[in-house]
Amino acid sequence: MKMRNRFIGYFILLIMIAAFSACASTSKQESTGEYVDDSVITTKVKSLLAADDFLKSFKIGVETYKGSVQLSGFVNSQKAADKAVEIVRSVKGVTSVKNDLIVKK
Repeated sequence: MKMRNRFIGYFILLIMIAAFSACASTSKQESTGEYVDDSVITTKVKSLLAADDFLKSFKIGVETYKGSVQLSGFVNSQKAADKAVEIVRSVKGVTSVKNDLIVKK
């Protein structure tokens, strides 16, 4: 009976180690927690951009990966692009901003 309990204990420990390592992030894949954090950042950025009177008329794409936010789309002035970057930097959790906004004239 003692041997059986020891075997069950080792088996449960092995399952727990496998479960925790499956949820860990790698250099190419986010963990579940990082994915949720990035989703929160993306939602905050999109809502702030939509709430801004100057920027709400532009369709600005927002993607977040491990705290790094990428903006894409078209704006009509460099001032609009700079303001969008400023708004993104104000969001907690943003580590960097990649500005791929194109100014069309």
